[in-house]
Formats: sequence, structure tokens, C-alpha cells
Amino acid sequence: MLAALHRLSLRRTLLLVLLLLPGMLLVMGLEIVVSWRTALGAANAAYDRSLLGAIKSVDANISTASGGLSVELPYRMLEFFELTANGRVFYRVASGDGLVEISNADLPAPPRPLVNGQPQFSDAMYYGEPIRLGSYARALAKPLSGGSNSSQVVIQIGETLESRQNFTRRLVIEALARDVLLLLVGVALLVAAVNWSLRPLQRLRLDVMQRDPQDLTPLASHNIAADVQPLVEAINHHVMRYREAMEARRMFLDDASHQLRTPLTTLATQVGFALREPDPALTKQALLAIKLQVEETVRQTNQMLSLARADTIGWHMEPCDLEALAQEVTRAAWPAARQKQIDLGFEPLNESHAEVNAHAGLLKEALVNVLHNALHHTPVGAKVTVQAGIEPGDSAGEGGPQAVLRVIDNGPGMSPDELAHAGERFFRGRSQVNGSGLGLAIAKAVVERHGGGLYLQATSADPTCPGLTVTLRWTL
Repeated sequence: MLAALHRLSLRRTLLLVLLLLPGMLLVMGLEIVVSWRTALGAANAAYDRSLLGAIKSVDANISTASGGLSVELPYRMLEFFELTANGRVFYRVASGDGLVEISNADLPAPPRPLVNGQPQFSDAMYYGEPIRLGSYARALAKPLSGGSNSSQVVIQIGETLESRQNFTRRLVIEALARDVLLLLVGVALLVAAVNWSLRPLQRLRLDVMQRDPQDLTPLASHNIAADVQPLVEAINHHVMRYREAMEARRMFLDDASHQLRTPLTTLATQVGFALREPDPALTKQALLAIKLQVEETVRQTNQMLSLARADTIGWHMEPCDLEALAQEVTRAAWPAARQKQIDLGFEPLNESHAEVNAHAGLLKEALVNVLHNALHHTPVGAKVTVQAGIEPGDSAGEGGPQAVLRVIDNGPGMSPDELAHAGERFFRGRSQVNGSGLGLAIAKAVVERHGGGLYLQATSADPTCPGLTVTLRWTL
């Protein structure tokens, strides 16, 4: 049932929840009961005052001058009272001890003892018919004689309930009509308010439907209700992520077309030369050149794929031992270092355990590219050192501990102008005759996704051999 309600439009859901719940019917029922009780109380108050007036009129016509009890019945007054009551009227005049009674002696006694001068009104049954009974007692100036020595006289007048019931029914019907009218007006106002409140959603819907498919700008949220703004912000966040994914895809296609065009053209030229060359030795030399070109193209393609992964891969952080990761990458690079007689080693930054939450696969890819650059661009017999660990914050003690992966070499280094552009896609320094210019770009993309940065500086102040220190640093 609730799931079916959730599938309805927001307008219908609001109207159903606010108007048609059983609680509304319960409130209406309570309103009718309260109106009935209020109307009954008002009718009894009005008619009891009239009943008290009749009692006072009968009391004014009681005579005890003869020692007995007599009443000069005001017939015109009773006829008028019967006409006003719209029913039958009964009365009883009696001594306090009940030994002397006049008229309807069998009228029911009041439910509570009478107090002189205080009228009492009650509902009773008289010959199977409900009546309203007014009872009143007062003290006599002198006790009665002739069969009763009571010094109190009791006056009772009862009337049937037709007039009271008609009056009460009329009041309830008027109250019910008023409540229904108010309910209808409230429903109309509520429907108008719901429609007015949902107009911004309609405008938002039209805005989205009328947009160009290539339009990925954020939706405006300044005219949207506060309750809907989180939804608009979530949509904008999704649009931003989609735009970033589309931009990453576009950049990948641009990078691939830019980077692979020249190697593929070179390969085609080399294959054509090998096919035309009759000398087997020159053919073998051409095939070796083709092999080297294919290997370089494969490496560049892998780098572009790594850069695309660093920009768009889903992010899953897990515990990662930086020292173990750096040692693994260093050991894997030893064969390449031995070919160039490079002294490649690893140094931990501190003795404490360097375990952090990170994406181990991307960090390994970043460090492999930085270390490959160092081995590729340093001369024979150079020295390359890999460092990993956790360093404290800056000199002011701010920023908290930082995770660090660092590669230090004593090669030719980079000029200040080249350092300013290092990490840009396809940027190559003057000393880089080969390479794609993507290694530092991959490292930069990875460390930025960890919330850090890529830092490059000269290893030493020697202008002839400044070296290069590349640091990946992010705050834990």
C-alpha cells in the first residue's frame, strides 16, 4: 500500500496524505459529537430558563392563607408555555413531606434532595416518554395544617422534549454545514497551495526537458524550495561527475590521437622499408627498430591507459604499507638499473610502520612511472634512491602527518622553466629525446586524487649535476 502511494505523483501524494487519511474522518466525528454536546447544552440552558420562569409564576400563585395548600393556576401562562415548549407540560405542587399534592402527583421525584431557593433540572421518564423536569423548593412562612405540618412547598414542572430536540438538531445541522463549508474551503485553499508550491518543480522539469543534450551546466536552485534543493544539488553533483567523465574521455581520445599518430606512422615507414630491403642484415636491423618502436608504443599506450584510470577509476581506499610498496617497485626496477650500472636503493624515512589508507594500485603505478623517468634520464653510473614513509607536518607543526613517496637522482635534472611545467601532459624537457611526457602527469593525477600534490626540486646546488627530487606527498 505504501509503495503504491510512493509511485503516485507528488501532488496526489500530498493531497491523499493531508485529506483522506482516517484521522480526518475521526476529527470530523469528534467535531460532530462536540457540536451535539454544545448544542444540547445551549438548548437546555435556554429552555431551563423558560422552565424556571414557569416555576416562579406558579410559585407566585400559591396560597397558604387557609392553613392548607392551594394554587390559583395561571392557565394563560401555562398555555403560552406549552406553545413555547411545542409539547405537553405537566406540573405538581406539593408539601415538603408529600402529604399534600396538587395536579400531576405521579411526576418523578428529583434525583437529588432539594435545597430551598435552588432550582434543580433533570431528565426523567414519565409514562414511557422522556421529559425535562424542573424542581424547586422554598420555605413557608408558617407550617401547613390540616393533614400536613410541613413548612416547605415543592414545585415541579415537566415538559416533553420535542422543542428541545428540534432546536438541538437545528444547531447541529448548522454547525455541520459550517464545518463542511470550512472543510471545502480548506481543501480548495490546500489544493491551490499544493499547486503553487509545485510550480518550481514544473519549471525545473521544463528546464531539464528543454535543455540541449550537450548542455551539462548545473541546474539553477535559487528558485527551488528548500526541501527540493538537496535533490537539485545531487543532480548537479551527478552532472558534474558525468561532465568530468566526458571530459576525461575526450582528453583520452585527444591524447591517444596525438600520441599514437607519430609512432604508427613511423612503424608504417619502417615496415615498408623492411619489405623493400633485399639485404637480410638490413632487414633484420629494420625489424629490430620496429620491435623497439612497438615496445615504446605499447609503453606509451599503457601510460595513457594508466592516466585515464587515474582520472576516472572508482575510488576504494584500503590499508597500504608504503614501505612494502616502495620496496616492491624498487626490486622490480633492479634489472633495468643494472643495465645502466645505476646504483638503485631504498631508504625508509622513519622507523615507524608506514601504513596508510590509500589506493595501492594507483600509488604503485605512480611510483613506477616516476622511477622509470629517473632511470631513463640519468646517465650511466648515476645514483637513484627511493624513499617512503610518514613525515610530520610543516615547520609550524600544522597540517598533520603526511605520507611521502620520493625518488631522488643525481642526473642532469631540469631547468627552472621546465620544473614549472613538469607534470603537464606530454611535456618533455630539453634533455628528453624519447618518452611520452606522461610519467609525471600520471603521478600528479594519482597524488591529487589522494588529496595531495606532486613536488619537484633540484637535488643539489651543483649546476653541472643538479639532479632531481620528485616527491608525492599527501596529508593523512
